[in-house]
Amino acid sequence: MAQNDKKSNPKLKNANGNRAQKAMEPIWEQDEEHGVSEPTLVIDVQGFEGPLDLLLQLARNQKVDLAHISIVELVQQYLDFVKTAHELRLDLAADYLVMAAWLAYLKSRLLVPQRSDDEGESGEELAGLLQFRLQRLEAMREAAGQLVNRNRLGRDIFKRANPEMVVVEKKHLYDVSLYDLLMAYAGLRQRQAVKRVEVGKREVWSLKAARAVLVRLMGEAKDWQALDKFLFAFIPTAYERRTALASTFAASLEMVREKQLDIRQAAPFAPIYLRAHKKADGPKTINIGGGVKPESKQDG
Repeated sequence: MAQNDKKSNPKLKNANGNRAQKAMEPIWEQDEEHGVSEPTLVIDVQGFEGPLDLLLQLARNQKVDLAHISIVELVQQYLDFVKTAHELRLDLAADYLVMAAWLAYLKSRLLVPQRSDDEGESGEELAGLLQFRLQRLEAMREAAGQLVNRNRLGRDIFKRANPEMVVVEKKHLYDVSLYDLLMAYAGLRQRQAVKRVEVGKREVWSLKAARAVLVRLMGEAKDWQALDKFLFAFIPTAYERRTALASTFAASLEMVREKQLDIRQAAPFAPIYLRAHKKADGPKTINIGGGVKPESKQDG
């Protein structure tokens, strides 16, 4: 590193102070713009006055001779800074502590002569390592500044509020004529008038059931009796009389063929009379549809 004369220290002090002020102006402007400010450790030692990170930067670029800087004064100023800054953040204090420790270590390596059997790092290697750590520190501080200076919800940006309850009234207007109204009303009434019609299942008399009824009733009918009287006595409902009349009439014709029953009718659509079959030698009567005709008996 280049050696600085003590007589030129005031000039170097002013030059370094100007550099420090120019280097910190963008940071101060950024902090004032966003309303964020933090205490800065300003070092005032032999031949330098400015921020501690600027001292490291100048030492890395070999613009400041660390051999002429009092480490005791540097540590004392750092301790005074920590005592006076009661609300100092821990991460900021840690940064300054690391930088002060590296300055002390780097100065000790520069003051002690390098021996051939020394396995430690040389001054140039330490300067390179210090440069790497300073770059990483600068990257972390830049990332922290970007995070702090982001738009904040409620200050810079605002979220959408809840939607207001808007009452919407709908009015339907129809342009129709009287004929259209009547057609619509008629269609509605027609749809309402449609009913479901269910046809009930009717009971049908079988010929076997009708024949059983006739056989039972013929024992009581000794003379001519109307067929309707037999049905009315056993079938009180009207909807069963049609099927009963048809089945009974068919069964009576079957019994007439078997000569168990006699049947007659005076005229078409006239009442039908029946009785139990009687055996006789004289002429007997049969139904011919239009009246009663005597039947003659032929000999041999």
